[in-house]
Amino acid sequence: MRSLWHVIKGPVITEKALRLKESSQDQKQLLAFYVDRSANKIEIKNAVKAIFKVEVESVRIANFQGKMKRRGRFEGRQSDWRKAYVTLRAGEKNIEYGDVV
Repeated sequence: MRSLWHVIKGPVITEKALRLKESSQDQKQLLAFYVDRSANKIEIKNAVKAIFKVEVESVRIANFQGKMKRRGRFEGRQSDWRKAYVTLRAGEKNIEYGDVV
């Protein structure tokens, strides 16, 4: 069994993710996390519940393909990655990403 910190790698801190977090509708908060590529929704839900001590309503997962990158004449490939959108139940406390680090 994996540790909670192997399932959730870190928060997604982009303009889009922060906008989703701030504009909560019906008092539900939406968070975005980088997660392990082999993690499923149940593992992600349990990890968020244990780390932040909140109730999770739903989890959505998005898979992303790595891109080809060049450094001069050398080519390489970025690794594939996965992002999870976690919706908290209405009335849950606000989560600050400083709690994770």
